[in-house]
Amino acid sequence: MKMHMNLYWGKDAIVLFSGWPNHSVAMYILAILFVFFLAMFAEVLSNQPTIKRGTNPIKGGLAQATIFFFRISFLYLVMLAVMSFNLGIFIAAVAGHTLGFFFAKSRALAIANRSEQRGSSITEKV
Repeated sequence: MKMHMNLYWGKDAIVLFSGWPNHSVAMYILAILFVFFLAMFAEVLSNQPTIKRGTNPIKGGLAQATIFFFRISFLYLVMLAVMSFNLGIFIAAVAGHTLGFFFAKSRALAIANRSEQRGSSITEKV
């Protein structure tokens, strides 16, 4: 199979591994979904909240290093998949990053609003 050096559309792509998706439409759709969810999870992991106060520094550092390991691994896999120059894979990666960013930021906003409401209810009682 020929490696493309420009963007192209079609199921005949090599994504991450030689012979995958192997000219199969079902495997191509699976590859697109895999890249989509990989990009989404990478984006969600990049917006995790910081470690709470009072956490053991070793445990907190280990937790952050573990999250960082998976985030970077996912990002490199997405980058390698996009380097297949397949337009479907590229669109899946961009859509996955976008949806992951939306989920992460909407969650952060909900947490901020919840803590703000708790703070305002305490001051109203005083």
